[in-house]
Amino acid sequence: MSNARTGGQYSLNTTLIHGGNQIDERTGAVSTPIYQTSTYKQDGIGKNRGFEYSRTGNPTRKVLEDLIAELEGGIAGFAFASGMAAITTVLSLYRSGDRILISHNVYGGTYRVLDKVFKNFGIEYTILESEDPEYLRKAITDDVRAILLESPANPLMSVTDIRAFSEVAHEKCVKVIVDNTFMTPYLQRPLELGADIVVHSGTKYLGGHSDLIAGLAVVNDQETAERLAFLQNATGGVLQPFDSFLLIRGIKTLSVRLDRHVENAHRIARYLESNEDVSKVYYPGLETDPGYAVNSKQAKNGGAMLSFELKEGHDLKRFFESLELISLAESLGGVESLICHPSTMTHASIPESIRRAVGITDGLIRLSPGIEDVDDIISDLDRAIKGSRI
Repeated sequence: MSNARTGGQYSLNTTLIHGGNQIDERTGAVSTPIYQTSTYKQDGIGKNRGFEYSRTGNPTRKVLEDLIAELEGGIAGFAFASGMAAITTVLSLYRSGDRILISHNVYGGTYRVLDKVFKNFGIEYTILESEDPEYLRKAITDDVRAILLESPANPLMSVTDIRAFSEVAHEKCVKVIVDNTFMTPYLQRPLELGADIVVHSGTKYLGGHSDLIAGLAVVNDQETAERLAFLQNATGGVLQPFDSFLLIRGIKTLSVRLDRHVENAHRIARYLESNEDVSKVYYPGLETDPGYAVNSKQAKNGGAMLSFELKEGHDLKRFFESLELISLAESLGGVESLICHPSTMTHASIPESIRRAVGITDGLIRLSPGIEDVDDIISDLDRAIKGSRI
């Protein structure tokens, strides 16, 4: 467990670069060194210099954990080997007989671990069918212990009022966990809105270069911090020193990258909205989006992720094969533009009946605009859309 540095005297843009006590105290190195070691020499029995074994703690990982805690405004941060390792460890706070409420369109891996792993241990889940706080109030039964939200949610970009949901949840002593992967602390800070735990796939925008796998979690109370620290050490899914170093480096440029990502996403969403071949665009940065008002209250802007559907008379296979600049691939948030087909890729683990019920159709396309010239991205989309006409 690593505690966030106190003070908060700097802006978020500055904290991205200088947060987490990144200057090495021994050498003065301004770039956090990679402490590629498994163990540490101790000065005597019960006398160590702050580290004993790198599963329990590592100096490079500690800087990262301090940094993400500071950015999210929490008291402690934790770094894991993947986003799913982070979510799995957070869900391990709960026990047999507990129930978790989840957003009606969450990442497929989150659904899978609840449905195929935690159900085996007696932890149940219920899918929320609405973003209405009053619906939530009725959905909280006596066995509910936590709510796991994504806002905007993957892949339909639906928006949940985090503050309103947190107020309802806390009336019944229910914890609120928010997956903040799409927004990052640069665009949205769930703990300030009332959430209790924030998780990230650091693989995405925080890393930003499609070259690492990582997960992060931040908490805002000491008891949960101590329990999560125990679970992190006991289960061992920790982030390695080199990947910790890469993630720290990625975070330093988060603001400048995300500004371009968002600018590109907004332009692309406008283009798709006006395209006669497109039937629907999902992007909370558009004034016409049903989540625009709530998202504008709790986030800096609409983020950089969007989804859309083509009208009938288009061949999706031909559409994806016609793309040249944009890569058909899993994941998101890298500097290069990535596109995917959720029903057969990111959300394939969710049963078809549930996908259809929540609106994840076979025609849904999810796009993660990179930071290339936006005109080149739009030209690639335009060529592929026209080429997919039957």
